[in-house]
Amino acid sequence: MNFIETRGNDGKNPIEVTFSEAILSPMSSFGGLYAPKTLPKLGEEFLRAHLHASYKEVAKAILEAFEIDIDSKIVDQALALYDRFDDPQDPVPVVKLYEDLYISELYHGPTRAFKDMAIQPFGLILSSLAQQRNEEYLILAATSGDTGPATLESFKNRANVRVACLYPDGGTSDVQRLQMVTEDGRNLKVIGIRGDFDDAQNALKTLLVSEKFNQTLEQQQIHLSAANSVNFGRIIFQTIYHIYSYLALVRQDAIEIGEKVYLDVPSGNFGNALGGYYAMKMGLPVEQILIASNRNNVLTKLIREGIYDLRHLHVVPTTSPAMDILKSSNVERVLFDLFGAERTKALMRQLDQEKYYELTAEELAQLQSIFAADYCDDDEGKAYIKQAFEQGYLMEPHTATCLKPYETSRAKPELKTIAYSTAEWTKFSPTVANALTGEEDATDLEALQSVSKLAGIEVPPQIQKLFTLPIVQDTVIDKTEIEPTIIDFLAH
Repeated sequence: MNFIETRGNDGKNPIEVTFSEAILSPMSSFGGLYAPKTLPKLGEEFLRAHLHASYKEVAKAILEAFEIDIDSKIVDQALALYDRFDDPQDPVPVVKLYEDLYISELYHGPTRAFKDMAIQPFGLILSSLAQQRNEEYLILAATSGDTGPATLESFKNRANVRVACLYPDGGTSDVQRLQMVTEDGRNLKVIGIRGDFDDAQNALKTLLVSEKFNQTLEQQQIHLSAANSVNFGRIIFQTIYHIYSYLALVRQDAIEIGEKVYLDVPSGNFGNALGGYYAMKMGLPVEQILIASNRNNVLTKLIREGIYDLRHLHVVPTTSPAMDILKSSNVERVLFDLFGAERTKALMRQLDQEKYYELTAEELAQLQSIFAADYCDDDEGKAYIKQAFEQGYLMEPHTATCLKPYETSRAKPELKTIAYSTAEWTKFSPTVANALTGEEDATDLEALQSVSKLAGIEVPPQIQKLFTLPIVQDTVIDKTEIEPTIIDFLAH
């Protein structure tokens, strides 16, 4: 299967590229992205054939359906990394919260967040490709809190790759920050920037297409790629758990094969939701995808009104910081799939130049046939955390935002809903402690101990040990210093 460009071709890039080419060089003509030329069809026959398959077996079958140009042995090695999750037999538990609401827990990997689901196998595949080609790669990552730790963990000490990870200083939880600044891999550089996630992501995209930066790397015989969800290597793995979670509901006798469900996704950069969209397009029986936002609710406005308007907005810090994003990169791939490259290029150019675009009435109707949306403020989120805990379920603030569209946005409430838990409570323990006990100003360590005692749940060792590790990555800079800081890292 080949990949094509979301904003059309500029005559310099190939018209189509393979999967390996798309993940090694993820940015395309006119600053666009790569998207599949076609999608495989995985209807009821596929679901029935894989009803009792393991996660790795489902993943392997989906990757084979995409016909990716990666050696089967490398794919097997990549998928074997799911054996490092809490339960190798069930790396993505699906847990019943209410009669019509199930939680797909995506956080049981090494960094306790859903990014492990995609970045663990993606890292091995990219490093293997680099070794096969005898090439050196710089992997850029911009993080709002979870991509960074997952990327650093996946690429740590892997051959032929170095990683520069940008995060907004003060814009992540303490645990997320500690997961990054305590990483001691010889091929890793963690860079705090004075700004927000959009600043970090804009810097990443600028560097990916910068002729000057690429020429500097070329002189050192270093190629450039990215670990963010602008890279389809991330997205392909994010389609899998939507299909697996549906099959889990069938195995639990909650639904029958062919019965439609809602997918309820907390959304920042829209990669998780895009995975659900592709799964739906491939044949997963989905009634609609519910998009949950926090107060940075640009996606709610887009889906409800057809307007993407950043003109008078700035990122609002919330208790769900991984969603504190205004410019959601993967919306572009949905626009491309629905409206084509020419229209996508025009909309993205308008957003870049004017910080605004508006869909036509017909385009909005198409979007609303697939998505519905609502947003959840911090107080509502904490109320949902407490409500779920009273039902015997412990959740964190990003997962809690899903409860809002679950309550407000389902036209067919008789259908079951799968909501996605994108992080473990340990990564945001002060907010969870405040929601459950009212305690304020607790440190992460104090809150971890408080919630652990209240819930009777042990803090995982990989979280507990963070508070005793030395800080080895202490770089914090202004946005203007990013490029020279990365070049200096590569020189040593």
